[in-house]
Amino acid sequence: MSRPLLRPGSVVRYGGREWTVAGIEGSSVSGARIWLSGTEKKDGQDTLAVFGLAELLGDASFEPVGGPSRLRVPQMGLLSTVSEDEQWRAFELERHVREVETGCPSPDGTASVRPEYDPVSTTLAQREQAKADELAAQGWADVSRATVRRWRARYHADGVWGLAKKRRSSARLIRADPRVVEALRALLPVEASRSRSRGWKKRMRGEVQWWLDDHHGEPGLRTVGVPPQSTFNRLLDTVEASLGLQGTVAQRRARAARPAPPFTPTLALRPGEIVMLDSSPLDVLVVLDDGVVGRLELTIAVDVAMRGLWGVLRPVGSKLTDVAVLLAQMMSPMVMRPGWSATLSMASSVVPHERLTGIDERLKDASARPVIVPETVVVDQGKVFVSAATRAACESLGVSLQPVPPANGPAKGHVERPFGSINSLFCQWLPATPVRT
Repeated sequence: MSRPLLRPGSVVRYGGREWTVAGIEGSSVSGARIWLSGTEKKDGQDTLAVFGLAELLGDASFEPVGGPSRLRVPQMGLLSTVSEDEQWRAFELERHVREVETGCPSPDGTASVRPEYDPVSTTLAQREQAKADELAAQGWADVSRATVRRWRARYHADGVWGLAKKRRSSARLIRADPRVVEALRALLPVEASRSRSRGWKKRMRGEVQWWLDDHHGEPGLRTVGVPPQSTFNRLLDTVEASLGLQGTVAQRRARAARPAPPFTPTLALRPGEIVMLDSSPLDVLVVLDDGVVGRLELTIAVDVAMRGLWGVLRPVGSKLTDVAVLLAQMMSPMVMRPGWSATLSMASSVVPHERLTGIDERLKDASARPVIVPETVVVDQGKVFVSAATRAACESLGVSLQPVPPANGPAKGHVERPFGSINSLFCQWLPATPVRT
């Protein structure tokens, strides 16, 4: 079954009217013209019109009458917003819709027509029912003749994009009052740090109404109302999911602490200006000195300006001595060890080694690891880092200690990210890494 060609006598629809092709002249597409004849609805007189063939075929209101529907260009920009599986599903549904309407699933009309989809011997209702039975036999769930009819309507309205499955949450946000959505986006980050008890959505509905009265209301008059409780609950879940504030209290607090984009990078112009410290257990099991199998804890310091990294590895349970050792490592040169390549020495680096040796003799046999005197040390609220002993040690060295707010990982993301990289790029390949299910 081939697609119909425009020839004299063919009936087409253009501009909301039906026309008959009276003639075609010209051999090239750019210069070809087509003559259409039609009858005026008002006075019943015959009219004759001449169009450029390229102009006529490019008009959205033009289509052949009695033949397959016009081929649609897939809306790849819109389709890219859904998953690849949904894209393939939409193209597969397009083939089924095309077979129901024309009898041929391929756009070029070269495939054979199956008897149950032959437009000559079957009606459209019969073909819709045949397609529903066929897909049900293949394991498709909830496919009926009405489902196939809806697919045809969506394809006629929006093409392949109409057959793609969209998230209902986005449509719910579009339909909702933008002022209510604005109130939810303002209140949910504050609520994320609280423990949720039964009835918290009802409490949130009251808080949203108070917020709307304060920001959009008038004295003695309520201009914006909150939707009913059931509708409000669905909208609340949708907005909460869009903000990523679902899950446990700890997860909600961590996500709510993220700064709003665009993010402002932490700027450090010289080594030691900003140094970040943190500790975290590693996903590795080892045999400790007492013969007991346990995990290790890594305490690291990252210089923001040059991305240098110093670390102390010990059994779980960081001590104040770990902070002291890290500061001592940063402020002291590392001596070359037996077996190390000469290229790792400071004498082989680009720094003025002889000049530095004249200042400090310890740099004579030092490795190329830089020596940094921290000016500001950023830590979290861990007991080791905010203890009085740590503060006293930093004061004696002239180091400014700056704890970040509780549960605010992004405030020291430079030192948080290396832990994930160490676990994913190194620890997971070790035989002592426990398998997580």
